[in-house]
Amino acid sequence: MIVEGFRLMAVGMLTVFAFLTLLVGLMNGSALFFEKFADRFPEPEPDGSAKARTGNTGQDEEIALVLALAQARRQGQRV
Repeated sequence: MIVEGFRLMAVGMLTVFAFLTLLVGLMNGSALFFEKFADRFPEPEPDGSAKARTGNTGQDEEIALVLALAQARRQGQRV
């Protein structure tokens, strides 16, 4: 019974090891592929919309006020 447990453990560990080895090999292969053929995959040119989405819109104070009012209303205070 213990021998069967060790055998099952060995098969499971070897299966995981083989899978991870295959995964590392595929990752390295894909890295080599994309390094070799990088000129066929051009970077998209950034437009102005991405910059506008990440900028601060200046509404931080309004959001803080709305959150404070919602919390006061939840606690039953009259605002």
